Amino acid sequence: MIKVAINGYGTIGKRVADAVARQDDMKVVGVTKTKPDFEAKLAKKRFDLYVAKAESIELFEKAGIEISGTVEDLIKKADIVIDCSPDKVGAENKKIYESFGIKAIFQGGEKKEVAEVSFNALANYNDAIGKKYVRVVSCNTTALTRTIYQLKTNFKIGRVRATILRRIADPKEDKKGLTNAIAPDPIALPSHHAKDVKTVLPDVDIVTTAFKLPTTLMHVHSLCIELKEIVTKEDVISVLEREPRILLVSAEDGFTSTAKIIEFARELRMRYDLYENAIWLESIAIDGKDLFLTQAVHQEAIVIPENIDAIRAVFGVQKEKSIEKTNRTLQIGYYKI
Repeated sequence: MIKVAINGYGTIGKRVADAVARQDDMKVVGVTKTKPDFEAKLAKKRFDLYVAKAESIELFEKAGIEISGTVEDLIKKADIVIDCSPDKVGAENKKIYESFGIKAIFQGGEKKEVAEVSFNALANYNDAIGKKYVRVVSCNTTALTRTIYQLKTNFKIGRVRATILRRIADPKEDKKGLTNAIAPDPIALPSHHAKDVKTVLPDVDIVTTAFKLPTTLMHVHSLCIELKEIVTKEDVISVLEREPRILLVSAEDGFTSTAKIIEFARELRMRYDLYENAIWLESIAIDGKDLFLTQAVHQEAIVIPENIDAIRAVFGVQKEKSIEKTNRTLQIGYYKI
């Protein structure tokens, strides 16, 4: 039984905690919060609650929320820490993990240098076996990598060009956003996403551009992939539908926008988490040597199965065994439309 500590119980942390709790070979030994807010109160009902910073103890005491100790106390009870703290904070937290000699998994908001390997379960699971520090790549990189990996392992492909339409913030974030605007991200193109994909698929020739849009539901990717062999649309569909972590959807079934995909997810799982890439069937097209497709990415959930697989990789579990168990326990690929 792998004892897992979750440092940060926010958008990703709470979802990782729920996913770990569904595994029969893992146990959540505690989660941390920095503020005694409603999320902390809800976390306390399900898990042992710790403070991420010792200076927060007084705040929790004043709020009447009982805690089990500090993050250092939590680390002593764990075999591994999943760092789900805000971007760039994980690099600072690593100093604590190093002092305790504990294994840790970081999220895609950290620079690749924070870990020994950047991780995607399909593309480079074996590279993380036995490692001490692993970085699960971001939501956009996870989605791009899944699709590209599935295609490149079945067809000969060349350059990949991707345009990323980014949601501006998660639904709960109320301190930032765009109003009636679309912004290049960054202004000086191309975007960083291609470099991040290459941390797990180093041999892929890829360039990406990105734009921030005033929506909170999902990201959308428009991909153009050079084909170096004769491939039909039916060949592509057959390859994509074989991967459980890719979900093919159709406008004929009502999937006309990201809003409809999220509405489907609301009927599917707790917190409407969609772990799969959602690729529109109608978007799959071949023009000469170029394959086009469009996919939607639920930024709050897509990296959750990757975190679960990363835990097992660190402890030496075989790739196929881990992915099969993660898919089964999270019911990934069970709802083909």
